[in-house]
Amino acid sequence: MTQTAPQFNAFTPPRRILMGPGPSDVPERVLAAMARPTIGHLDPAFQGMMEELKTLLRYAFQTGNRLTFPVSGPGSVGMEMCFVNLVEPGDKVIVCSNGVFGGRMLENVKRCGGVPVVVEDPWGRAVDPDKVEAAFKAHPDAGVLAFVHAETSTGAQSDAAALAAIARRYGALTIMDCVTSLGGTPVLIDAWGIDAAYSGSQKCLSCTPGLSPVTFSERAIERVQARKAPVQSWFMDLNLVLGYWGGEGARTYHHTAPINPLYGLHEALRILAEEGIENAWARHRRLHEALKAGLERLGLAFVVPEAERLPQLNAIFVPEGVNDAAVRARLLNEFNLEIGAGLGAYAGRVWRIGLMGHACTAKNVRYCLEALGQVLGRG
Repeated sequence: MTQTAPQFNAFTPPRRILMGPGPSDVPERVLAAMARPTIGHLDPAFQGMMEELKTLLRYAFQTGNRLTFPVSGPGSVGMEMCFVNLVEPGDKVIVCSNGVFGGRMLENVKRCGGVPVVVEDPWGRAVDPDKVEAAFKAHPDAGVLAFVHAETSTGAQSDAAALAAIARRYGALTIMDCVTSLGGTPVLIDAWGIDAAYSGSQKCLSCTPGLSPVTFSERAIERVQARKAPVQSWFMDLNLVLGYWGGEGARTYHHTAPINPLYGLHEALRILAEEGIENAWARHRRLHEALKAGLERLGLAFVVPEAERLPQLNAIFVPEGVNDAAVRARLLNEFNLEIGAGLGAYAGRVWRIGLMGHACTAKNVRYCLEALGQVLGRG
């Protein structure tokens, strides 16, 4: 006897203003693009869109890297793709840890069989280039430097150009996490000399979660092709993925790409190109300054020193005697406004306010400050 089929109404999500650490608000244009008819992932029309998508991503990353494409999966999959391809068992890797996501890089190195050399900095601070230089002096055989450009758990932004320059002096490759920075603050892959970088579709690019833009330099590709051991992940092996994303024209089947989400990313990147990437960076900086002024008027203190602060992810300390979860719940239930909680060592101690992509508007800044002021009784 078969079970009775369950009956549910269609799900209708509430309208929220997303000002947490991601996802960010998605423009109607992107949602409409994702509702277009699904076609095959090897359809010639889809392949033409793939080529445009790669060109748009090169613009976002500010790179000429031919191997620049979106991984079918969230930023964590993009991270793993970089590590499983560039780190072999026994490889020494210098890992910078100044928050949750540096810790995830460390975990990836261990799972690849690499030998990690950890450079630690306090949460809420940028990576110290002098410590990285000292680590290379002590371990000149290290082949990779891994660091987070924009540490989402704290809102700290590190000097990627300085860190990559150190790695180059020692002949090492760089892996950079720019999940929260891409599209919101300068990311200059070629100018900085970054060899591998990964991001996410759901932050400053204002697409839905589930895609991870990545880019690899020619040096990185050479390292992958010269591996002694096979890549431990079949799905993320660049030697295989290259057959699908690598070139124009005929493609080798690797996996069924997420067709409609890729339509959405294509449209989101078109919106970024229409605004102009330098204008997008300036908008995030300008509205960060407006948010900063308002938060300080409310008596709220930033976690990160101003010179190391990321414009699109603003971490502030929860005031003494204030219930973190209760404030966030009131903002969500009474104002339909989402802000983020602290992670790891900052759980219950900080709020993370995102100003990302489509959500980075003067209207949202005003609304967030008014709502916070009312909930805290400081309006």
